[in-house]
Amino acid sequence: MGIKRPSGPPFSLNKAVDELFKKEFDSYRNKKQPHPLMIENGLQAIPFNHPDLNDWRENFVGVRYKEPNTNFLVFGAIDDVWVTTDNELIVVDYKATSKKSEININSDWQISYKRQVEIYQWLLRMNGFKVSNVAYFVYTNGLIEPEGFYNKLEFETKLIEYKGNDQWVLGTLNKIKECLDGDIPEVGTAAMGGECDFCSYARQRTAMTLKSLPKNKPRRV
Repeated sequence: MGIKRPSGPPFSLNKAVDELFKKEFDSYRNKKQPHPLMIENGLQAIPFNHPDLNDWRENFVGVRYKEPNTNFLVFGAIDDVWVTTDNELIVVDYKATSKKSEININSDWQISYKRQVEIYQWLLRMNGFKVSNVAYFVYTNGLIEPEGFYNKLEFETKLIEYKGNDQWVLGTLNKIKECLDGDIPEVGTAAMGGECDFCSYARQRTAMTLKSLPKNKPRRV
């Protein structure tokens, strides 16, 4: 029996913000009008209306494409898509946090945010859509300055532009296929370089479990 990978927190409040953002932008989608955030930032676009949008947003469904060389079915659940006056699609991702400092996407760990939207750009392109290199993060910050909670959270929302580059995607898929087709890597090493955090976790957890067992456990006759 193996050891399950440690899971992250559920981020329930972030999920609630995502759902409310979707409802908000959908109201402008139905009216075929730009959201005030678009107007405020001088963006000539409106929320994109497409019959598959609900599927694109659905976890484990999403925008999908079967890559022919690797035979991988690649998919990702997108938060939103906008369309410019030039009929280019814009990938949009909602993010929520709460911090005193100015929100941005400049931290090293936020490379995952950037790779996320680049995958979405690639998937939409592989499905035949004209896609802008520019993606946007609708990033909202929960304010802690108010004098109390009073059953209400206040947020400040910012639109952050990011110019994506999906040229890494195919190469990465090929490396993944090479790894899967190759020999099983040694325990504790990552096939694509570096140490595997999960193997290290499993090894240390097993050692701690064995250490905690009684050394002279009576045998059942």
